[in-house]
Amino acid sequence: MYSSKFLSFPTNPRLQFSQAPHTLLFTPVFLPQNPPPSHKIPFKSHSLLHPRPLLAAPPSNHSNPASASPSPPNDQSLETQEAQEAVSEFLQELGVSAADSDSISSNSPRYLAMLVDGVKDLDELSLWDSWKSEGKEFVTEDVGFKKKVVYMAKEKGDNGKVAFLESVGLSLSSAMNVARYLSAESLPCLIHKVLCMKEMLFSGSNEGRLVGKNARRMMVYLSIPIDEEVQQTLSFFEKIEARRGGLDMLGSNDASFRYLIESFPRLLLLSVEYRMKPLVEFLENIGVPSGFLINLILLFPPIIFCKIEVIKQRLLAFKEVTADGDVGKLLLKYPWILSTTIQENYKDILSFFNLEKVPILSVHRAIKSWPFLLGCSTSKLKLMVVEFGELGIQNKRLGQVIAKSPQLLLRKPQEVLQVISFLEDLGLDKESIRRIIGRCPEIFATSIEKTLKKKLEFLTDIGVPRSHLPRVIKKYPELLVSDVDRTLLPRMTYLMRLGLSGKDIASMVRRFSPLLGYSIDEVLRPKVEFLVNTMEKPITDVVDYPRYFSYSLEKKIKPRFWVLKGSKVESSLKDMLGKSDEEFAAEYMSVKSMSVSPPPPPPAHQ
Repeated sequence: MYSSKFLSFPTNPRLQFSQAPHTLLFTPVFLPQNPPPSHKIPFKSHSLLHPRPLLAAPPSNHSNPASASPSPPNDQSLETQEAQEAVSEFLQELGVSAADSDSISSNSPRYLAMLVDGVKDLDELSLWDSWKSEGKEFVTEDVGFKKKVVYMAKEKGDNGKVAFLESVGLSLSSAMNVARYLSAESLPCLIHKVLCMKEMLFSGSNEGRLVGKNARRMMVYLSIPIDEEVQQTLSFFEKIEARRGGLDMLGSNDASFRYLIESFPRLLLLSVEYRMKPLVEFLENIGVPSGFLINLILLFPPIIFCKIEVIKQRLLAFKEVTADGDVGKLLLKYPWILSTTIQENYKDILSFFNLEKVPILSVHRAIKSWPFLLGCSTSKLKLMVVEFGELGIQNKRLGQVIAKSPQLLLRKPQEVLQVISFLEDLGLDKESIRRIIGRCPEIFATSIEKTLKKKLEFLTDIGVPRSHLPRVIKKYPELLVSDVDRTLLPRMTYLMRLGLSGKDIASMVRRFSPLLGYSIDEVLRPKVEFLVNTMEKPITDVVDYPRYFSYSLEKKIKPRFWVLKGSKVESSLKDMLGKSDEEFAAEYMSVKSMSVSPPPPPPAHQ
């Protein structure tokens, strides 16, 4: 199997490429599955050359013989070399630089095999004389092998395009198909276009599997009739999904370039100067980072064929969703917003939620956060809205939920009901569950087995009794969606390094569950340092009053401490912080002085 990895061609600065605009075709055309053959001469399918990375530099002459693969017979090596030289000379006659010609001929093994097989067939059948009767250039049988290869290349009529397209990663059959659409293009101009397009679109770092993941989401959440542009995109996805590696291969610049050319060959008919460059500049100006242009194009290839004025007009439909000017980010997340079908469904979605009396601002926030909603039919959205209604979550409250966790609208009602049953089995009542949905709705979009049960296991493993889990979850439901390795365990480790035991931490979490959600650098460490270094209290004091970490260091902890210190009053953390301002003022100071700024701190502790 041949590798699709390729390197850029060195270009000849003396070559002048035509900058004349080409006829622009709006709609991309997919290749026929069984195109008519482009040559009359039969050829064998056996491989002539040993495979190596396409468009890679030729192997060094000084490679270690011990590590090299066994060499083919000398006559085949000579034949291969002569065929490559013949094709290189042929390409140079077409205006291609010597360096580019050598690279193409070295990386189009099946094209060379086709030419050599054709020469051998004519030699074996002594059919060279028949060329003259057909009006072709007369070739005698005693002409050298290289010249016959050149004659055969000319007879194909593609003017070297098949060789070039194979060298950039296309299979021979795909290269022959694509070449038919490019009959009006000269080879030097085609090379120039490919290099420019790769530089403009593929120079950034593709987001790996994220492009494939988004493509799957776009397909899974689509439940409305589609227009031709989306249909072409889906066909593009399906072709890639059927290949080895599937849609994850969209994360490979080499493979994705090949797939794009195979499915949309007329891309290579577009003018670089008059179509591609203005499009790229426009997309960058509206906020699509240059390094991510290819992600946008791979998720919606028809955008390449859209006129800029058409794109501008279609984006205006979402000006309220992107009131802050982030239309480029929305387009990058969900390029299908340019589809006429999606735009019509957007209007239907707004009308649906308007009837449900959900604030339009909440709907806009949900779409901006999770634009996959735009591909979902209102009949499907209604299923979840009805389910929320039975829980008492409607109107404004529903708007708050979908603004926080819009992906809930794309869940199946039975999946949400399973989470509700799970929480009920844990000991939570309906009212508590309703409050949890309003505060942390993303819980109901998670997996019971992979997420919720694992968080409960973590809590019981650190010593929180199972009978206390309902209270812990009600106080801080975000625990159920906190990452164990990146959030919970680091907090545990930090507290234990301070000298607290696992039993101490479990006791603290049982009584104040938000503890493990606080940032170490922004909350825990500054308050611990003030407690120990300035207040001169032992760290174990927080075991008795873990709520200490919930108060503002600057607005409450420090001012109250300086008041007590100035009065030379010793107080526990609970007495110092647990009282209201009125209670604290009544006990330790006059109400009037409570509003006065706290005294400056004493000199630094030596």
